[in-house]
Amino acid sequence: MLPKPPPREGSLGFLYVPPFRVQGVSVAGETTSIGIPELDVVFDLGECPRAMLPARFAAISHGHMDHVGALAYFCSQRRFQGMGDATIVCDARVEKDIRGMMGGFVDLERQQTPYNLIALQHDQQIEIKNNTFLRGFHTEHTCPSMGYSIVERRSKLKVEYLELPQEKLRELKDRGIEITRTLEIPLVAYLGDTAPGPHLVREDVRRAQIVICECTFFEPDHRERAKIGMHMHAADVAEWLRVLESQALVLVHVSRRTNLQYARKQLAELVGDQHAGRVHFLMDHRANRDRYDAQVRQAEGAARA
Repeated sequence: MLPKPPPREGSLGFLYVPPFRVQGVSVAGETTSIGIPELDVVFDLGECPRAMLPARFAAISHGHMDHVGALAYFCSQRRFQGMGDATIVCDARVEKDIRGMMGGFVDLERQQTPYNLIALQHDQQIEIKNNTFLRGFHTEHTCPSMGYSIVERRSKLKVEYLELPQEKLRELKDRGIEITRTLEIPLVAYLGDTAPGPHLVREDVRRAQIVICECTFFEPDHRERAKIGMHMHAADVAEWLRVLESQALVLVHVSRRTNLQYARKQLAELVGDQHAGRVHFLMDHRANRDRYDAQVRQAEGAARA
C-alpha cells in the first residue's frame, strides 16, 4: 500500500478591514506571524511566509520560539530578494538576547546578514511612516513581553479659530500663536501573548480601529489553565469588549485542538449579538472568505451605482 503524501500547508489567514489588510498565520504553541502591508509592519515571526517579506519593520512581542523562530530568516531573505535591510523592533529587555540569536547565525553561516535593531522602553515610539508611529508597551506573559500600537498624528485647527478667514489665520501664525492641535488616531494595536491587565484598556488599544489579540482558551473549565500560562480566555475577551471601541477585534493564537465552530459559539454566547459581529478569527478561512466575497460584491454594486 502506498504511503499517504504529507498534508497540505494551510493558506494564510486574511481579513480586510478598510483600509488595512490583516494577514498571516497564528496557531497556539506553533507559530505566529501577522502582517499589516499598508503599514509596512509584521508582528512576530514564528515562520516567514513570503507575504511577510515586504514589511520593513518586524515588531517582536516576546522571545518564545513560536513568535521569533524565523526572525533571522526574514532578515536574510529580505537581503537575498533585494528588499534592503530589515529593521527589528523589540522590547529593550530582550535586546541582548535577540542580538545573541542573530550573532549565532553569523557564526553558523560564516557570513553576515545586515539588519537594524531598535529596542524600545515602555511607551517609547518610533516613526514608521510620515506622521505614523509604532509605540511599544509592556504586557504580562511568562517572559518579558511587549505589545504595540500604531498611531497616526493629525493636525487640526483649534475650535476657537474655525470661523476665522485665512488672512487672519496667517496673521496669528506669523505672530507665533499656535492655531492647531495634534490629534492621535490609534489605527492598529497588537497585544502578542498576554494575560489580562491594564494594558488592555490603554487609550491607544481601547480606541484602535483594529485590535489583534490572542485568545488561546475557550472551554469554561480552562480559565485556570489560561491564568497559569498567562494567556487570554474567551471570558476575558467578553469582559474586555464592553469597553473596547475597535471596529474589528481579530483573535489569533487559537490552539489546533480547538474547533473554530465551537470557539465561535462559545464566544457568541459570552459577548452577545451586540459585539459578536466585530469579532473575527484570523484562521477561520471559510468565514473570512465569505466576508471578503461579500465586500467584493458590495464594492462592485457601489461601482455600478
